[in-house]
Amino acid sequence: MRLGVLDVGSNTVHLLVVDAHPGARPLPAHSHKAELRLAQLLDDSGAIGTEGVDRLIAVVLDALQAAEDKGVEDLLPFATSAVREASNADDVLTRVKAATGVELQVLSGEEEARLTFLAARRWFGWSAGKLLVLDIGGGSLEVAYGIDEEPDAAVSLPLGAGRLTAAWLPGNPPDPADVKALRRHVRAEIARTVGEFSRIGAPDHVVATSKTFRQLARIAGAARSAEGLYVQRELKRESLEAWVPRLAGMTYDEREDLPGVSEGRGSQLLAGALVAEGLMDLFGVEALEICPWALREGVILRRLDHMVTA
Repeated sequence: MRLGVLDVGSNTVHLLVVDAHPGARPLPAHSHKAELRLAQLLDDSGAIGTEGVDRLIAVVLDALQAAEDKGVEDLLPFATSAVREASNADDVLTRVKAATGVELQVLSGEEEARLTFLAARRWFGWSAGKLLVLDIGGGSLEVAYGIDEEPDAAVSLPLGAGRLTAAWLPGNPPDPADVKALRRHVRAEIARTVGEFSRIGAPDHVVATSKTFRQLARIAGAARSAEGLYVQRELKRESLEAWVPRLAGMTYDEREDLPGVSEGRGSQLLAGALVAEGLMDLFGVEALEICPWALREGVILRRLDHMVTA
């Protein structure tokens, strides 16, 4: 069947269309994206304003048309941290449903971590052993660890690249004092969770998902996306540590001139790099592998699993 996943994230609303059936690898058929940056549309009370909701509705309607055009039989719509944490989340969901007919499922941070872990486990297989999976989004950071398809530990922290940029790095380029303060904040937040994972034991394989990690790996020398999904891409801590001060001295436009950094993402790249560096340092990771599958694929795989057991 042809499935569509509608992901309302903190940065992007992304429709992924795949051809899938239980027991088979989902095959991407179409991708439709719109940069919305919901996390930056919150007002002082933490609510998504009328203009933001109107823009979200318009983007969802566009995605619905694309899904219809591509013959999607079943649409799986969900929202993550930007909607989850908005003070008027219920009103936003009600307005979106009334205007579009789409009922967005709001995933908890732990659900995000667990579904992303499932996708990484299926991609790397059982031979990868104990997996530590890291995912930096626009609004939150997810960390999950385990040996099965359900992680033994999963947490979500408010350390998304977009959120941190808006709150901590107003300058372009940023003030060095602001960078130092954000680095301290990030590491303090991550350090609170390290013990929970350390007690379980060392992972056999560390992997990362998300656009932030892909872009960091690319500027550090990993293969271009055009070379395909199956090319191994790695990010070494040593390379990342060398890039962080360079990114801190660049403007948004200068970052977007770097290989693999997409338009509009230059502003968030430094905050994402500080989170990635903190994770690799505090978890004792010298190198990690980039996983092509992430949350959207996890949602699809869970849906297919339910079809088998239904």
